[in-house]
Amino acid sequence: MGQQRKIGRFGAFDLFNGLLMLIVCFATLYPMWFVFVNSFNAPKQALLGTVNWFPKELSLASYSVVFNDKVLMNGFYITTLRTVIGTVAHVLFTAIVAYGLSKTYLIGRKVYMKIALITMLFSGGLIPTFILMTKLGLYDNFLVFIIPAMYSFFNMVIFISFFRTIPDSLEESAKVDGASDYGVLFRIVLPNSMAVIATIALFSAVYHWNDYYQGVIYIRSQDILPLQTMLYKIIAENSMSFMQQQAMAQFGAKLPGNSIKFASMMVATLPILVFYPFIQRYLVKGVMIGAIKG
Repeated sequence: MGQQRKIGRFGAFDLFNGLLMLIVCFATLYPMWFVFVNSFNAPKQALLGTVNWFPKELSLASYSVVFNDKVLMNGFYITTLRTVIGTVAHVLFTAIVAYGLSKTYLIGRKVYMKIALITMLFSGGLIPTFILMTKLGLYDNFLVFIIPAMYSFFNMVIFISFFRTIPDSLEESAKVDGASDYGVLFRIVLPNSMAVIATIALFSAVYHWNDYYQGVIYIRSQDILPLQTMLYKIIAENSMSFMQQQAMAQFGAKLPGNSIKFASMMVATLPILVFYPFIQRYLVKGVMIGAIKG
């Protein structure tokens, strides 16, 4: 009897947890589904803002306006270029720094680690950072997306933890054959570190693709404005007039701002959503790197 009561209590607890997880999943996924459905809805349906599980009147008018907007498509190109270059630069630079600091015989290693730790815990603040970027000539410059994001202490620690799992005999054999430190890194260490490279690349790519703040603070030229910054301005400032004028010229009627907003959000979000599931397993493995020893 006591065992049956215990099983009954655990059954109720599991049921409660299951319902709670369903509620959390629904609250997380429904906003995206709402945007997706209304982006394909007819403009007048999107303007109503009603709750629809599927488009009542299927229409691609909003997407036609978005894809025909040269400014928005240029932002998509800038974001893609930034993501590719920024991810490669971040992984390469962080791996080089981590490889050096992973060696216990490096002179001054503890000092370097403490200095790097301070940069993670403290920052100069917005105004000093803005002045620094301006003095370095990075204001309104595409490189402001790349250079400040080339290094991350957290990602460096992940690299160090993984590099220490590679047997020293591999590096010693390569050095006996005449390989330099860079030769060992690029021919031995990095080819055997694809899992951690994929993990760090995922972290960096998601950051570069989703970041809008750098564009808001440091970019004034429309030619190098990222897509996410444009989307932020569309939503925050309601700057839809130009795109709505295009809609009037193309469809003979003015599309509501909500319809174009929904389509713009899907264009900005869909690529990372499609890309993420293919390398999600590397993210889980990367989080576990260094957690188990022996």
